[in-house]
Amino acid sequence: MKSLKFFKHLIIAFLISINFAAFSQNSNGVVVDKIIAKVDDYIILKSDLENAYQEMIARGAFSSEEDKCKILESLIINKLMVAKAEIDSVEVSDDEVNSNLDRRMTYFISQVGSEERLEEFYGKSLDQFRAELFDDIKEQLVVQKMQSEITSDIKVTPNEVKKFYKSIPRDSLPYFSTEVAVGQLVKIPKPGEVEQQKVINQLNDLRSQIMDGIDFGVLAKQYSQDPGSRQQGGMLPFFKRGELAPEYEATALSLAPGEISEPVVTDFGVHIIELIEKRGNSFKSRHILMIPRVSFKDRQETQDYLDSLRTLIVNDSIDFEAAAKEYSDDKQTSGSGGFLQASDGATRISVKDLDPGLFFAIDTMKVGSVSTTMEFDQPDGTKAYRIVYYKEQTPPHRANLKDDYQKIATAAQNSKKNRILSEWFEKAQKGIFIEVDPDYDFCNLPIIQ
Repeated sequence: MKSLKFFKHLIIAFLISINFAAFSQNSNGVVVDKIIAKVDDYIILKSDLENAYQEMIARGAFSSEEDKCKILESLIINKLMVAKAEIDSVEVSDDEVNSNLDRRMTYFISQVGSEERLEEFYGKSLDQFRAELFDDIKEQLVVQKMQSEITSDIKVTPNEVKKFYKSIPRDSLPYFSTEVAVGQLVKIPKPGEVEQQKVINQLNDLRSQIMDGIDFGVLAKQYSQDPGSRQQGGMLPFFKRGELAPEYEATALSLAPGEISEPVVTDFGVHIIELIEKRGNSFKSRHILMIPRVSFKDRQETQDYLDSLRTLIVNDSIDFEAAAKEYSDDKQTSGSGGFLQASDGATRISVKDLDPGLFFAIDTMKVGSVSTTMEFDQPDGTKAYRIVYYKEQTPPHRANLKDDYQKIATAAQNSKKNRILSEWFEKAQKGIFIEVDPDYDFCNLPIIQ
């Protein structure tokens, strides 16, 4: 498990910077924070800038006053987008924010180990933590939505890619380290019928208690194993059809508001569900989730199953990519035939981006080989098993169109998007009031020239 120090940096960087009270007061209790920029009705505090700057230093990304100016410009641009979104009626609903928060909180709770450890680390309850993050997350989503509306249709042609590549001086072309194409076929041990029935019996008992008058939310806080909704009494935001597990959705939509379902099995565990409200193509519900225990026998059966698949692949009875698409439990890689993908969608990635388990696995493998079954830890800390296909290796090289077309195309597209955004900013700022504290005149920010 990552250290708490690293976790702090990770959660702040991933969620967004938080204005901690420690920065806002000196030892005498006198407020030292102040407004350093205004964008229409929106403000930027000195603590916003300093927190972001210190966080970037902690991550090794920034270290100069010039970089601090870049952060300030980025904060102003974000506020400009939010102000413009308000004028253009670009909105993000509270349900979207809560759904986003749920996913992030679930991830970070899994990283630190438990809700209690997260609360202990920050000295506040999850509800307080969520409340403090809500407005910042909403702003972040509004900015993303505005950027998407401005640049979503931006494409680049092959000629534009070639022109972009030729515009880069030879000695400025990036130098790529060793890259590999690595696929994985993952199987997650499933609990057997005995363990699953134990959980179904427990949930039936909870359902009976609810039917006898015990509050659903109270039992959810006590028994639910869904960290994202547990503190909200099992309450989920509105979801559209197709956004939740099919079994969950079908059951929820078959209920009348206020009705409690029988136990429902999904890939996440076993639930009892209460429908709260239907609204057009969306619905709101709450649930209690319990996850059956995986036994030693279940794990052994999973390993045996992967061993048999590997035998078929090695004997050319089935292609690895076809097997991964059909049998892998890893939804992030199964669609690409099991192959890990870079941010640009390419299936060749730097060895530096591999998780340690994969890195050390291929270090002992020959290109073209398939590993034996190996156990590994998933992001949520649970155990799973995989076989790894080491398809190819590309030695270190300077970027070129033949080997790195997708990377260069992505860079060309981003360059085009940045140009379009710059043009948008130039037009948008004419109708928006922007003022920056004279203490930052040395930044010579282009956005307020």
